[in-house]
Amino acid sequence: MAHQLAQVNIARLRAPLDSEELAGFVAALDPVNASADGAPGFVWRLQTDEGNATSVKAFAWEPQGAAGVIVNLSVWESIEQLSHWVYGPLHRAVLLQRRQWFERVSDATTALWWVPAGHIPTTLEAESRVRHLRRHGPTRDAFSFKESFLAPSE
Repeated sequence: MAHQLAQVNIARLRAPLDSEELAGFVAALDPVNASADGAPGFVWRLQTDEGNATSVKAFAWEPQGAAGVIVNLSVWESIEQLSHWVYGPLHRAVLLQRRQWFERVSDATTALWWVPAGHIPTTLEAESRVRHLRRHGPTRDAFSFKESFLAPSE
């Protein structure tokens, strides 16, 4: 496998992470992360020693009045495997509650792109991909589940 799929998604928080309003989201973090870690096709995800990425500082340009921005950055073997996990029962149940925890955003908040196998993307790289997708729409450099591109052939 010459390439793997990198993905980033960001969310603007409606309230601070330690608030009662976000308690349900915070409670779901460990089970959702464990589910991803054990999913077929999972390769890597950004995380701190606590096992999540909620304290990672990135996308400082994004908040626009939000209580903060959280980032999820991961690598998968294929878009199909990532999609299967994202729309699987556990993660989908959490997704259905996202409006309680996160602000609605009209701009792209998720970007996908192909990386050489073994490459670990940085938050700066992820920021660049989200900006690219917002400026240019889906291209080989940054795309979405709705309009994706095949891995480069070599």
